[in-house]
Amino acid sequence: MARFSPFELVLLKSRSQVDTATLLLLAWVLVHRQHVSEGQRRRRLAQVTAQFRHGHELGPVMGIAHSQDLQAIQLAAEILRKECSKERSLSVLHQSITVATDDGELSLANHYILRFLADLLNVTPTTLSTLFYELTGRSMGAPEDPSRHTYWQQHNPDYFRQKARDAAAEQQAREDAERQAQEKAEQREQKKQRKHQEKQRQQEQAHARKEQTRQERERQRQRDDQQRREQAQREQARHERAQSERRQSSHTPPPDRTTRALAVLGLPPGASRGDVRLAYRRMAQLHHPDRFFSESEHQVALASARFQRIKNAYDYLMQTY
Repeated sequence: MARFSPFELVLLKSRSQVDTATLLLLAWVLVHRQHVSEGQRRRRLAQVTAQFRHGHELGPVMGIAHSQDLQAIQLAAEILRKECSKERSLSVLHQSITVATDDGELSLANHYILRFLADLLNVTPTTLSTLFYELTGRSMGAPEDPSRHTYWQQHNPDYFRQKARDAAAEQQAREDAERQAQEKAEQREQKKQRKHQEKQRQQEQAHARKEQTRQERERQRQRDDQQRREQAQREQARHERAQSERRQSSHTPPPDRTTRALAVLGLPPGASRGDVRLAYRRMAQLHHPDRFFSESEHQVALASARFQRIKNAYDYLMQTY
C-alpha cells in the first residue's frame, strides 16, 4: 500500500491542486515573517486566498510550512510550473512579495525564499527585482550574508560582548602573573642579600673555627646547587607545558567558522551531529546539480556552486564534531 506525504494527502482532498500548491508557498513565506503571531499569519493567509477553490482547511498547510518540508514545497512549485502559465507564475510571485513585505520589512529568510521561488517558477532575477520594486517602491538589493563576520556582529552582539569580557579577563590574568613574577624576583633578591650578610658575619667569626666554617660553606654551596637544579627543572617543565598549550590552542578552529558552516546548512549554533547529517541530506537533495541538467548553463553553474558550499560545510562539520 502506497504511503503518501502530508502534502500529498492534502492534494488528494483539494478541489484545485494549483490553488493548494499556491497556498503552501504563501504559507511558507508567512511563517518566516518576523514579529507576527500565528493568528495573524492564518488570518492573512485566509485573506489573500479568499478566492481560491482548494476546499480544505488552512491548518494542515500551515503545519507543513512550519515543518520546513522542502520536498512538499518543491512539489508545490513543480505543480505551478507544470500547470500554470507564465502570467499565473508571476501572479504567485506577486502574492508572495505582498505577504512577505506587509510590514515594510523583508526578513533575511524571505529574501532567500523569494529568490528560490523565482528560480523554481522560471522567473528571472531581473523580473523578480522589477516586480519587487513595483510592489514596494524600493530595490530588492542583495541579501545579507550570514557567513560574514559583520552579519553576526550586528545580529548576535552578545557573542562579541563575551569576547570582549574574555579578552579583559585574559589581560587581567597576564597582569596578575607579571605581578607575581616580580614579587618572587624581589623575594629571591632579598634572600640573596640575607645570605650574603650571613656569610660576612660567619667570615668575621671564623678565625678560630676556620675548618668548620669551610665545611659549612661547602655544604651551603651544595644546597644552593641543588636548589638551582630544581629551579631549572621546574622552569623547563613550565616552559614545555606552555609550548604544549600553545600548540593545542593553535589547532583549535575559530568558532565563527563552525557557526558559518552551520548557517550554510540552515542550522543554529549548537546543532548536533545528527542534525548536521539530516540537514545535509535535505540540502544536497534540493540543490544537487543533476536536478538542473535541463536548465541553462548559468543555472547549472549556480546549482553546482550551491551544492559545493553545502558539501564543504558538511565535510568541515563532520571533521570538527
